[in-house]
Amino acid sequence: MNDVETDVLIVGSGPAGGAAALLLSTYGVANIVVTKYSRLADTPRAHITNQRTMEVLRDAGVEDEVVALATPQELMGETPFCTSLAGEELGRLRTWHTHPSRRADHDLASPSSMCDMPQHLMEPVLINGAIARGTHMRYDTEYLSLDQDEDGVTATVRDRLLGIEYRIRAKYLIGADGGRSKVAEDIGLPMVGQMGVAGSINIVFEADLSRYVAHRPSTLYWVLQTGSEVGGIGMGLVRCVRPWHEWLIVWGYDINGEPPDLTEEYARQVAHHLIGDPSIPVTIKSSSAWTVNHMYAERYHVGRVFCAGDAVHRHPPSNGLGSNTSIQDAYNLAWKLKMVLSGVAGPGLLETYHDERAPIGKQIVDRANKSIGETSRFFSALGLLSTSDTEQMRTNMAARKLPGDEAEKQRQLLREAVEFKNYEFNTHGVELNQRYESAAVVPDGTPAPSYSRDAELYHQATSYPGAKVPHAWVSRGKTKLSTLDIGGHGRFTLLTGPGGEAWQNAADAVGDAFGVEISAVTIGPGCDYEDIYGDWAKLQEISDSGCLLLRPDNHVGFRADVVHAEPEKALAAALGQILAREHRAGSEAF
Repeated sequence: MNDVETDVLIVGSGPAGGAAALLLSTYGVANIVVTKYSRLADTPRAHITNQRTMEVLRDAGVEDEVVALATPQELMGETPFCTSLAGEELGRLRTWHTHPSRRADHDLASPSSMCDMPQHLMEPVLINGAIARGTHMRYDTEYLSLDQDEDGVTATVRDRLLGIEYRIRAKYLIGADGGRSKVAEDIGLPMVGQMGVAGSINIVFEADLSRYVAHRPSTLYWVLQTGSEVGGIGMGLVRCVRPWHEWLIVWGYDINGEPPDLTEEYARQVAHHLIGDPSIPVTIKSSSAWTVNHMYAERYHVGRVFCAGDAVHRHPPSNGLGSNTSIQDAYNLAWKLKMVLSGVAGPGLLETYHDERAPIGKQIVDRANKSIGETSRFFSALGLLSTSDTEQMRTNMAARKLPGDEAEKQRQLLREAVEFKNYEFNTHGVELNQRYESAAVVPDGTPAPSYSRDAELYHQATSYPGAKVPHAWVSRGKTKLSTLDIGGHGRFTLLTGPGGEAWQNAADAVGDAFGVEISAVTIGPGCDYEDIYGDWAKLQEISDSGCLLLRPDNHVGFRADVVHAEPEKALAAALGQILAREHRAGSEAF
């Protein structure tokens, strides 16, 4: 049995695995991806791509490719709740930050716009980019087992075409093998929650539905119908994959019974049922059953084996957080692996991957499942929970059209139910308010800023240590770019302003001592970058002579309000903590 060697072995080619490969290859880290499948995703599956993920893809240099293939934000947000696409509309909500006031928040928060990028289009962008930069991709290669020691991990895999087994020796292994992760099972990651909370069906089909949807462009069309096979009522989803002819239906089934026989006839019947027009030609492409899960890992790694994506957070697609969180897991882990593998960071840096990402994994699992439960507000408002009789349900729904106090109260409750779904479709804070707490973040002694608005619904930019650096447009000559564009690129960045030149000098000296690149720049009048709108001055939350040290993932690792008496010593101590090591011996500067 011959061994193959690499720095990092990635098991799985989905959003987490693909992003990890792309980023590691961008950073110059040798890696191999294995997948037991002969292809990448062939169904749309995950699709909502939020601003933070687009920032990651921007830093990785593939944002433009995604934008070219994705459905833009302006076609995503007129989300109706209806009895069928051809039937009555019960209410409508501007989703994905398309309400004028929410769109302003969206545009102020980031240089990137969210979009709808189906998984079968996203995966090739990630994997093709990774291969172009050096990733070795192995299809039809099944992960079987692993053994690890102090120096690395030996994985046994099977070539499914040749029927042979061989070993891959890696310094680290990333288990990105999905919601039934064998890697997570093999290393014994402790899991909390339950698999199989509810049953769902995906039906992918083609149909020209423009007559029913083009006037209200949206990614999602929610269909509330009586007479459902699940409890007499149900909320089905008709999801637009490509406007306005490619679609995916999500429909439920009783998890305690047998999954339905997914024949083409059954799938077409469900599609026509939710469309509400049996005369529409429907071409069924595929159908599959799956389960809603509510589970997260309490640990994200054991030794040299790390897990990411659905392997450690398993939840329904509510809130559109799945692939986003998976790609962001990879972003957090990739630069840390690069630093450790290149010898400039101690292995303790890798411990912070769990510390920073596990709380977010738990948050999004709980949030997504909570959103499902909140759908009952619709059923209650329409009087559907007070009876099991289908005809009475329809009578109760129709009562909202009548005059009188009771009907007016019902209409109010329905409006409130629609409005409350902001917590599923407009959670800007859940997407962007991630503030890491770990040894790779140096506290500055100030209290964490309180949120002035709902922390789930609204993003609050801050330079507080652990937070993502605030976005502001700055310029260099005729070029306008974001503060996020100044950072990233696999290196540390120090931001300061007029009077902060000592921080620049310190960055050069400290970077040399640690063997780490620190790009030190000034922002302000006559500086490296001009604060053209004055936005950075409002957002930086430090004096012009202070500094922010950005980690390679653009999170603030260290903050100083003013120039320290000994800036080199302060910066060296901060960088040493972040990198889990002391500064180089023999450096008299510190």
